[in-house]
Amino acid sequence: MKRHVYNCQAGCPVESTLQIISGKWKSVILYHFIKNNVCHFGELQRNMKDCSRRMLALQLKELESDGVIEKTIYPVMPPRTDYKLTAFGKTLIPVIKSMEEWGNYYNQRKIAKDNMTTSN
Repeated sequence: MKRHVYNCQAGCPVESTLQIISGKWKSVILYHFIKNNVCHFGELQRNMKDCSRRMLALQLKELESDGVIEKTIYPVMPPRTDYKLTAFGKTLIPVIKSMEEWGNYYNQRKIAKDNMTTSN
């Protein structure tokens, strides 16, 4: 997929970032790489139960094509494939950690709001 350099107006750097990590699963995949360093396809699939096998393979392929992750295939039977962040991919760690932090904040706020609603 052809990638663009967005430098035309305010907000364009956000577009540049989103073209790499957009999609429901890419940020979640990156989160698992940050937590586990090296991941196997089956491990990712078990950890991401709502993501289909086909979608996971597609998202991994795009992340690899963008240079964010690297794939190593071992010549064993059954074949084993490892994925890990590249040096370039590791520059996304602060972005994903910020998303995790904000997500925790949102979840706590949502739970508190829901508890207030049900107790009234």
